[in-house]
Amino acid sequence: MTRRSAVALLLAVASCAAAAAEPAAFAWPYGQRAAVSLAYDDALDSQLDTAIPALDRRGLKASFYLTLSSDTVRTRMDAWRAAARNGHELGNHSLFHQCAASKPERTWVTPQHDLDAMTVAQMQEQVRLASTMLQAIDGATARTFTVPCGDTVARDGDYVAGLAADFVGIKVMGGAIVPDMRTLDPQAVPVEAPVGLDGEALIALVDAAARRGTMMNLTFHGIGAEHLAVSSEAHAQLLDHLAAHRDRYWTATFREIMTWVRRRQTQAGAQARPGMDVP
Repeated sequence: MTRRSAVALLLAVASCAAAAAEPAAFAWPYGQRAAVSLAYDDALDSQLDTAIPALDRRGLKASFYLTLSSDTVRTRMDAWRAAARNGHELGNHSLFHQCAASKPERTWVTPQHDLDAMTVAQMQEQVRLASTMLQAIDGATARTFTVPCGDTVARDGDYVAGLAADFVGIKVMGGAIVPDMRTLDPQAVPVEAPVGLDGEALIALVDAAARRGTMMNLTFHGIGAEHLAVSSEAHAQLLDHLAAHRDRYWTATFREIMTWVRRRQTQAGAQARPGMDVP
């Protein structure tokens, strides 16, 4: 992203935050103003070599969405298992990362991985198998899912809707900042891939989430290398900002954040029904 584009993004974020009505306060675990979910898709080497050490040095936890057919899962499984033992989340990003080849700029989608050619039943079967494989790696049973490319529609319908009961939360494309926690659907949580942003732009996004009092979901890919990358320097600047302001930002795994959100939503629903006790 050029400097001009980054500045334009910052101005747009500031404008949207200023124009939006002040949301109702949402109670995060330690009184923070916003929750921050840092996620990393596609099981890339730079995530193991650069992102995880950077997170660990600052005591921050994140979510890593593995495409189970990735060579990096096969060849570096011990490293992914160690990341899970250290408190990072291993999330479901499907077996083969199927995306719709019919959409613009999708020449890279191979015929065997074309979502347009898959049925709902095939996709749901494969996603559930991916969860089983992840359990064999990290032993966890609660899981979250990031939809590859944000594409939910297979050949014969929406395959993601039928997976709601399988996951604590599901991320789809739609923007980094949740507008209002009261209306958030845990099975359609908006997320943004911050390709090429510098540290200043990344920090502006988390600050905008704090002003809203909601949550921010960023999904990285390459860190200083590989595809859809952000620089290692920009990534480090964001982590430094989050680590220096733990009283303002709750930086946690998406599974942990959504477990908290769903509990709060359940409590709010019970309070709205007379005669119900809130645990």
